Amino acid sequence: MAIADHMPGVAQDVAGFLKGLANPQRLLILCALMRGERSVTRLIEETGIAQTSMSQHLAKLKDEGIVTYRRDHRTLYYSICHAAVADLMAVLDRHFCNGA
Repeated sequence: MAIADHMPGVAQDVAGFLKGLANPQRLLILCALMRGERSVTRLIEETGIAQTSMSQHLAKLKDEGIVTYRRDHRTLYYSICHAAVADLMAVLDRHFCNGA
């Protein structure tokens, strides 16, 4: 099978995947989650993103299978569950955040 036979579809899927990540607020959330599981309250504190926006971004990331959550009583804790996102964020962290 030639690359031209299957790569256009794969490229389209990858472009859609990257488009979902190409948002400054979602990148801030993912940067915080690279340092470990975070509650919604802690994510808000660390990123400065308003509660309503945070909820919308977390819902989108969850719907896309990028993050998962667990509930402990009334508190939700989020973490990255997509291996490719964890790898990609590690590269972005190394090149743009200097591991800060």
